Amino acid sequence: MFRPYLIFIATRYLQSRNRNRFASFISVVSVLGIAIGVAALIIVLSVMNGFEREVTRHILGMSSHAIMVPADGSLKDWRRIVELGMAEQNVLAVAPYARGSGMLTRSDNVHGVIVEGILPTLERKVTAIASYLGESDLDALQVGGNAALIGRNLAQELGVGRGDTVTLVLPDFNDKGDILAPRYARIVVKGVFHVGMHQYDSRLVLMHFQDAQQLLRLGDAASGLRVRFTDAAHAATGVRELARHLDPNLGVIDWTQYHRNFFLALESQKRIMFIILVLIIAVAAFNIAANMIMVVSEKIRDIAILRTLGARRRHIVLLFLMQGAVIGIAGALLGTVLGAWGAQESEAIAHAVEGFLGVDLINADVYFIDYLPAHLQTSDVLQVALASVLLALLATVYPAYRAACVNPAEAVHRD
Repeated sequence: MFRPYLIFIATRYLQSRNRNRFASFISVVSVLGIAIGVAALIIVLSVMNGFEREVTRHILGMSSHAIMVPADGSLKDWRRIVELGMAEQNVLAVAPYARGSGMLTRSDNVHGVIVEGILPTLERKVTAIASYLGESDLDALQVGGNAALIGRNLAQELGVGRGDTVTLVLPDFNDKGDILAPRYARIVVKGVFHVGMHQYDSRLVLMHFQDAQQLLRLGDAASGLRVRFTDAAHAATGVRELARHLDPNLGVIDWTQYHRNFFLALESQKRIMFIILVLIIAVAAFNIAANMIMVVSEKIRDIAILRTLGARRRHIVLLFLMQGAVIGIAGALLGTVLGAWGAQESEAIAHAVEGFLGVDLINADVYFIDYLPAHLQTSDVLQVALASVLLALLATVYPAYRAACVNPAEAVHRD
């Protein structure tokens, strides 16, 4: 069925050599339209994949695989639970933390913050925090002196650096829960970290666990426990089993729940953007249909001659389907190359656009991170390319059917 002469004729029909060259122009436009649609879809999907990967990496880097929290916010026997948890299978490390909210002030600058107390030795085992802070900065969190590490954005907003002193304002309550006058404490900035996520760089204050216990008035208790498993995928079920075994009263939150709404919204947006951008390819497919109809009208006598020489209807259909396939494949290949390049250079392109327009395209307050990541997946490229070729073929079905219905006797004698 796939005869060489059909391929030869199909490629020749894409190049109109008579006075009507408009069909050739439409063919080029159709290829470019498909290429632009494919490239846009690949770039958008790659950026969304990059966002998901980077946000996940930062979450796992700063927040561990799961946390276990007591109902009343105060875990007194945390040492026993840490020891028992470390003995469990699939558990790499367990570390306590102390957490509270407050405000950092310096001069007229006031910013709300989250204060977290950690044990540096254990914290290295449950998170990748050292990769953001550096070993020397993390070791600077010594007991006493209220040493602290703060995010880069927070340091810039307060106008402070290493060695500066700021005031921490903490809320205070009596035994009945009534609000009292706030408490004040002087803390020393021993280091500045940069994670790339707004919630950490603009709000987080890290202190030694014992200093945080004293400031937050937790006594010898912890606010909760961080847990790291051998496999992050095991965290959702593993932390629940661990909590039931260690203390049924402990509540659990795994890493997939930290920003559950974000991940769900991202998945929904990926599906919606795929559909919307496929419509761009569909518009180019309409151009293919228009082009094929023009070619059929122009080549009626040629089709009649082919039929007279013995070509069957299915050969005529195949002839025009090949033209649609050539346009679809050419557009898909060109779009894939452009899309792969655009995904690779997405951050540089975003910075160039920001500099040219004078706007901030990647606002960390909105997008969690302050840069534009991209992660090109082979499966996305194959799906987009296949969809574009399929649409091109579908657009050619009707013109091919019309060509196959040409009556040779009438066409030859047509003026």
